[in-house]
Amino acid sequence: MKKPPETGKGLAMTGAAGTPSTPEGVFAKSPEGLRLCHFVRDAILGAVPATMRTTASQVAFRNRRGFAYVWNPRQHLKTEVPAVLSIALPRRVESSRFKEVVHPSPGVWMHHLEVNAAVDVDEEVTAWLIEAFGAAA
Repeated sequence: MKKPPETGKGLAMTGAAGTPSTPEGVFAKSPEGLRLCHFVRDAILGAVPATMRTTASQVAFRNRRGFAYVWNPRQHLKTEVPAVLSIALPRRVESSRFKEVVHPSPGVWMHHLEVNAAVDVDEEVTAWLIEAFGAAA
């Protein structure tokens, strides 16, 4: 298997079948979404030593397993929201900040947070990301 290309900060970035993929591709035609994706990336990497991988539809942050995903809702929905941050936690967090919380498998609750501005990724969200990173070990 081919090793994925390396980019800054030791981040492995690959798309489907090992083809190169970037956040710029995920957020094509959405400069605000890309800016917010970069802000989320910086918040995560400033808090934990995660790796980052991309596909055609999302930017994934991983420990041993994935714990956070930034995606462009405009690829799938008619919305003005520029980015969504999905956080995988081992428990359901009760917060009105989440647009949706789903339970896709035992021990995993996926929390979807609409990111409209950088201020949406604050200390509370960073604490959830740190918890999710630890749970993904």
